[in-house]
Amino acid sequence: MAEPYIRHVQLLGFEKRFSPSQHYVYMFMVKWQDLTEKLVYRKYTDIYEFHKALKEMFPIESGEIDKEHRTIPHLPAPKWFDGLRSTENRQVTLADYCSSLLNLPPKISRCPHILTFFKVRPDDVNPTASSNGRKPETFLLKTDDTKKNVSDITGPIILQSYRAIADYVKNSKTELSVNADDVVDVVEKKENGWWFCQMKNKRGWVPAAYLEPLDSPDESEEQDPNYEGELHVSTRDYSGDLEDELSVKEGETVEVIHKLLDGWWVVRRGSITGYFPAMYLQKSGDAPAANGKQTKSLPPRRRTISNANSIHTQKRKEISQETYRRNSKKYLKKRQSASDALKSLIIEEQHEMKHKAEPAIPPRPSKELILDKCSEHTKNKIQKVN
Repeated sequence: MAEPYIRHVQLLGFEKRFSPSQHYVYMFMVKWQDLTEKLVYRKYTDIYEFHKALKEMFPIESGEIDKEHRTIPHLPAPKWFDGLRSTENRQVTLADYCSSLLNLPPKISRCPHILTFFKVRPDDVNPTASSNGRKPETFLLKTDDTKKNVSDITGPIILQSYRAIADYVKNSKTELSVNADDVVDVVEKKENGWWFCQMKNKRGWVPAAYLEPLDSPDESEEQDPNYEGELHVSTRDYSGDLEDELSVKEGETVEVIHKLLDGWWVVRRGSITGYFPAMYLQKSGDAPAANGKQTKSLPPRRRTISNANSIHTQKRKEISQETYRRNSKKYLKKRQSASDALKSLIIEEQHEMKHKAEPAIPPRPSKELILDKCSEHTKNKIQKVN
């Protein structure tokens, strides 16, 4: 069995907690060698103590012997008192520190000290609840995918609460089981239909199809159909199980016309539309994901939940495939007409340019005419030559 190591550590943000007293903890998503993802929480003082111990273990790489040989990244010491502003401002440095740490040679980046520090602890799974019932305040981080770095900070964020419309039993350790009527707080919404949730002291991924807002149906959160379409490429074969799903081969290009919250998007191939898992799509022109194989299974579709029980009297609206296809045909016809008109205009302009009257070249005058028009001086020279 391969030795465990950490592939990636992503800083998600931080929480302001109130038990046993007010303090801040940073949230990290740790991806291991088997592609499992674990959420861990660490105080900055703990991170700094870990950093000091790491430097003692590797005195050469920490620059203790010769500063020019230092490869272990720097980390500022904690302040005497950490407030909200200092906790926010430290995030860029902390994100860079984690990235640099894992790019060090394996003898450091895969050493037991680092692996142990980022392993899940009991208080990561069951944090101490506040005695006054006050919930932690979560401050999430936005990331710029092109720079792979922190670009903006949001917060404080009041997490959205959702209700489970049916029982869901988890299929892996990273998922969270819920019962009908359970209320969860959503930390992160993935486009693939899996949402990271927390419920009391438990956390994990839940299919979005099993959740509904407490105040109203959720179709307002979904985008309207975009019949212009957005080009995506299928990353693997998929054969539709239901009649309204589209079967697509790996590498085929389709147009996404409606992105739905449950992770099943409506795509178009030619004039045919159907549902297709967003998890198997990659935007055209984007580089392949570095994660390799998929670690999560396909999320269930809303229509497959037979025992769903919503608290809202207004039913969630659903567009039929017939409507998608009818509107798609209208748009494609309009787009084709515009394309034909443009081609016709280009051909007409090319034709006009080709047949545009060119200036006439006057005929060469005869010898007699030249002699008749030229001066006497020129006539004498011509006669001498002849």
